[in-house]
Formats: sequence, C-alpha cells, structure tokens
Amino acid sequence: MYNPPPMASAKQTTHTTLETVAAARWRIAVGLTVAMMAVYFGFVLLIAFRKELLGTLVARGLSLGILLGTLVIVTAWGLTWAYVRWANRHYDDSVAGLRR
Repeated sequence: MYNPPPMASAKQTTHTTLETVAAARWRIAVGLTVAMMAVYFGFVLLIAFRKELLGTLVARGLSLGILLGTLVIVTAWGLTWAYVRWANRHYDDSVAGLRR
C-alpha cells in the first residue's frame, strides 16, 4: 500500500484552503458587482424611460436626477469600501496564512 509523504498532506490542505479563499473572494466580487450593476443600470433605465421623473425638483436647484446620480457614485465608493474592509479583515489574513 502506498503512503504519500507527509508533505503531500500539507500541500493538499493548502490547496483546499486556497480554493476556499478563492471561492469566498469570488462570491464577494460577484455579489458586489451585481449590486453595482443593479444600481447603475437602474439609474440608466430611469434616464431612458422616466426622464420626467428625474426632472422633479427635490429642493430648490436640486433635481431627483442629480440626487440619484450622486447616489450612484456614492454607492460605488461604498461598495469599494465594503470590499476593501472585507479583504483587509478576511482575505489578506487567509492569504498570509497560506504563505507561511
């Protein structure tokens, strides 16, 4: 019967851990991408089909379109911040553990 060297077991564990970390990163990336696309394309669809709604004044000198456009940009920053925070707390530690 063949007994693999102990190193093969460590490599197997490292490989499995790497796959787990990569899968988690993929899930986060896809989730954040879908969220950003929903916000962006929702805004574009409003521009295309509900122009009159976006022209509604929310406050003097501020239309709903300008407000929502600003929120699209702020959402992009927020999603970027969420990814960086996740990566700093989870991903970087996991990758650093694999390098040891």
